[in-house]
Amino acid sequence: MLYLASQSPRRRQLLEQLGVAFAVVDVDVPEQREPGEAPQDYVSRVARDKARAGLASLGDAAQVWVLGADTEVVLDDEVFGKPRDAADAAAMLQRLAGRTHTVISTLWLLSRSEEFSEACQSQVRFTELDEAAIEAYVATGEPFGKAGAYAIQGRAAAMIEHLAGSYSGVMGLPLFETARLLRRGGISPAP
Repeated sequence: MLYLASQSPRRRQLLEQLGVAFAVVDVDVPEQREPGEAPQDYVSRVARDKARAGLASLGDAAQVWVLGADTEVVLDDEVFGKPRDAADAAAMLQRLAGRTHTVISTLWLLSRSEEFSEACQSQVRFTELDEAAIEAYVATGEPFGKAGAYAIQGRAAAMIEHLAGSYSGVMGLPLFETARLLRRGGISPAP
């Protein structure tokens, strides 16, 4: 049985696209970058912690796999998590405007005896954004709960000049890497 250790409705929708049966286990793990921790290491650690917390919450259930994922926006070695409030969202978007940033998505698939991991990095370039455009976007509420204060699958799509990498990875669950990871665990995604 496959479990997705995530509170993200986007991750649930994306995993459904692969045509695998799964259940959701809600986990709440700290998402705090350690001093000196590289962005890739941070994203991997959080994804693994989510999978481990999900596995622990299932008790002694045998023959289970738990998928944990984390996605973060990185610019100039700074990890942009989810905005705390409207001012924080606007500040993130101002920093991203007119620049290319990296979106890192890491996945961990754990069972009681095995662990597999996949990672995906995408480059996203935002167009120049003026203060009015940023304020209007923040006012939609879409930036909240999203790494980097934007949702590529939403209104922010009109602000993205270029994407090199995985669209679904920027959304929060890179489907190619997820399918490959599931096959490593003996779980067959739909063709």
